[in-house]
Amino acid sequence: MGLNRQKVILGSVFLGLPLAWMTVFVIFPILLVVYLSFTSYDIVGTPKWIGLLNYEDLLDDDVFWTAVRNTAYYTAVTVPVGMVLSLLLALFINRRLPAISFFRTVYYAPVVAPLVTTALVWMLFYSETIGLFNYVLSLFGIAPKQWLSSSTWAMPSVIILSIWKGVGFNMVIFLAGLQSIPRELYEAASLDGAGKARSFWYITLPLLMPSTVYVIITSVIASFQVFEQVFVMTNGGPNNSTTTIVHQIYRTAFVHLEMGYASAMALALFVILVAASLVNVRVFARKEIYG
Repeated sequence: MGLNRQKVILGSVFLGLPLAWMTVFVIFPILLVVYLSFTSYDIVGTPKWIGLLNYEDLLDDDVFWTAVRNTAYYTAVTVPVGMVLSLLLALFINRRLPAISFFRTVYYAPVVAPLVTTALVWMLFYSETIGLFNYVLSLFGIAPKQWLSSSTWAMPSVIILSIWKGVGFNMVIFLAGLQSIPRELYEAASLDGAGKARSFWYITLPLLMPSTVYVIITSVIASFQVFEQVFVMTNGGPNNSTTTIVHQIYRTAFVHLEMGYASAMALALFVILVAASLVNVRVFARKEIYG
């Protein structure tokens, strides 16, 4: 067997295995969801072609649009607040301070903690009778809150947990961006009389733009896919005040067994995510950074 033939065989094997995996576990499920979105399918029977009826039903589905609004609210709060806190933490630990490695570990620890376990622990914090948060409020003479059983406080409670859980990951991304900025730029700015605020505004923020765009896109995608903490802590309640798109897809598919309708919801979510990502890139990407 010639050397070129061996290279062709090895190349085919190393390319074929990933392509086969992607075909079976990525491409085929996507095509299946697209097909099922045009059918009525309840798992037990055979899919029945109904055309665009699922999408027409989506337009009049009040619960689905409630989930869309809840998801948009969740995204509008978690993404900017989480980004600001992550950047502040990254600026703090990007210094030579005693025990700075300890703080880096502490801030990142929530990221690696299992989300379901974390949600269960936070449910104890939110308890109306023995919860930590109501105990702290009582120290200031404030009446206890119904954190998870009130339509007013349920979504903010989920948001607080989510920000705490994810702030460490974005902190690492910003920290990597900060450490890639040449120190000479700050030294030159200092010689020209620029203070820390001007250096941050005209050096740090512009050069952090690639990291910022990445954090925004990944944070928006993650926020639109929020599910575990909602499922564990509130299960979409009370009164659908914490129902999100993914949670509604889950309920439609695996509780009501309407797989075709759930597939239509999944495709609607896909379109929303693609549109949001394109908007983020066009708004925040700059030619001098991305070429």
